Amino acid sequence: MPTLVNYSGDDEFYSGGSFCSADLGLMLSLGHADVYCPPRKRARISGPFVVEDRSKDPSLEILPDECLFEILRRLPGGRERGAAACVSKCWLTVLSSVRNSEICRSKSYNNLNDAIMSSKDEDLEVECDGYLTRCVEGKKATDVRLAAIAVGTSTRGGLGKLSIRGSNSVRGITNVGLSAIAHGCPSLRVLSLWNVPSIGDEGLLEVARECRSLEKLDLSHCRSISNKGLVAIAENCPSLTSLTIESCPKIGNEGLQAIGRCCTKLQSLTIKDCPLVGDQGVASLLSSGASMLSKVKLHGLNITDFSLAVIGHYGKLITSLNLCSLRNVSQKGFWVMGNAQGLQSLVSLTITLCQGATDVGLEAVGKGCSNLKHMCIRKCCFVSDGGLVAFAKEAGSLESLILEECNRITQVGILNAVSNCRKLKSLSLEKCMGIKDLALQTSMLSPCESLRSLSIRSCPGFGSTSLAMVGKLCPKLHQLDLSGLCGISDAGLLPLLENCEGLVKVNLSDCLNLTDQVVLSLATRHGETLELLNLDRCRKVTDASLVAIADYCPLLNDLDVSKCAITDSGVAALSRGVQANLQVLSLSGCSMVSNKSVPTLKKLGENLLGLNLQHCSVSCSSVELLVEDLWRCDILS
Repeated sequence: MPTLVNYSGDDEFYSGGSFCSADLGLMLSLGHADVYCPPRKRARISGPFVVEDRSKDPSLEILPDECLFEILRRLPGGRERGAAACVSKCWLTVLSSVRNSEICRSKSYNNLNDAIMSSKDEDLEVECDGYLTRCVEGKKATDVRLAAIAVGTSTRGGLGKLSIRGSNSVRGITNVGLSAIAHGCPSLRVLSLWNVPSIGDEGLLEVARECRSLEKLDLSHCRSISNKGLVAIAENCPSLTSLTIESCPKIGNEGLQAIGRCCTKLQSLTIKDCPLVGDQGVASLLSSGASMLSKVKLHGLNITDFSLAVIGHYGKLITSLNLCSLRNVSQKGFWVMGNAQGLQSLVSLTITLCQGATDVGLEAVGKGCSNLKHMCIRKCCFVSDGGLVAFAKEAGSLESLILEECNRITQVGILNAVSNCRKLKSLSLEKCMGIKDLALQTSMLSPCESLRSLSIRSCPGFGSTSLAMVGKLCPKLHQLDLSGLCGISDAGLLPLLENCEGLVKVNLSDCLNLTDQVVLSLATRHGETLELLNLDRCRKVTDASLVAIADYCPLLNDLDVSKCAITDSGVAALSRGVQANLQVLSLSGCSMVSNKSVPTLKKLGENLLGLNLQHCSVSCSSVELLVEDLWRCDILS
């Protein structure tokens, strides 16, 4: 600034003087002028005016990023930083690069404004455990969005949980966006990345450096992330308790070995479809002396019998184990896993599509897992009746058994397994094509008094003869699901209904040969306890069934008679019944239900929360009247 004219008095600058403020602002915008304005004196001007184009006003945008960084990190609070971030994308980018620890906070700043601002943020949710969570998906998943999240939440503790699902196809998320989150949200505890191909090791390295409290990491379809990023997480995030890696082709044994060395608090591990993961990686995770793993899922990996041997020997704290599509594991692997006697804490075991799962291995698992309560076997084509019965005899604590697409198992194995499992509470069979409807001698079998739930679905060979035999062994059933059993008739189901006491939930959908006789027996014998009844596509069920239900089922709250031979008379009978608790009623496909049922439906609708009238003969105007009267009820038409 040039030397001013000497003046004896107050050497201060004033915006006032002989010029009005508006004129002075205009003058200063036109050129360079230094104005000396003592009190009550005319402003003196030194230096020439230089008139410039007004379109070239000075702007902070011309400052280098380093200067902007120093300016913006000194903003006093979250509201000010949020306002600054809205100025331009450049400012937002600079603000998002400011680490939480680099923000200069004034001691006198009142955080009340931040609290008010946070209460108005509609995109953020506060979970019950006290930290913020955010999920960005599809087109909204961009670097700019992540930068805005980082800036907007940095003064309120930052995000605790971030989930990114997919990425914008044009301006997708990259390492820049993830780095912004890392800088602004050092308190991040849970990070989930799904199908973000542009995020690589660089972004994960920033997370590892800044977010040392990370507890859960989920990487799915992240093809640019390799062992380097996972090693950084392992070395910098010792509090990691849960790790999920799915379809990440560049992650292999090196990354998992680092996790095994450094993350001693890891409790949950899921690895799926990662071709570079082999025995060395899995073994290093499980054989660590400080391993606290309790839940393990291994799907589609190139591991061998060695990994299963390690699991069987070192998995002393494992309570849940899921093995799926392990093509290189043989019968020996399952046999060693069971006989190693290390899975004493195992409670739940799921084996899916493993050719090595045979009768020999299944029996060994039963012997070695004395506390096993839940067993699920899916698509294991070499498991037969012998292995199932041997397993049932050894697994004395078994409470739940699920068999799906195990086509070598017949009703012989099922009946003997049920008879030998003294604590079995739930049995589920689905798509087991080896079951044939043959008469067998069951006099030597003991009833399973503990069984409460029986589900036999889509097993076409399971007919009335088989059902009658099962009924003799299950006198204490509460839940019965026979959906899709086209071969059963009244003659097969009636003995089971007569032998049981206190059924609560019954699903008979797609049992095409059942008639009103079954519903009448069910209502009279179990009406006092029945809460749910599904008769969808039981075409031989008529209004007589609704009359029985109306008379004997006071606790019923969910009734589905879709595509049955129901008419207006049946609906009227139901409305005169004792269904004070009925909340869900489905009449879909009952073409003989017409506008005549509208008054009775209004009466039923006093307690209804859901009503399905699709493909009925009820007009649109009648449905509109129902919608007005039954305002609490969701009506499908």
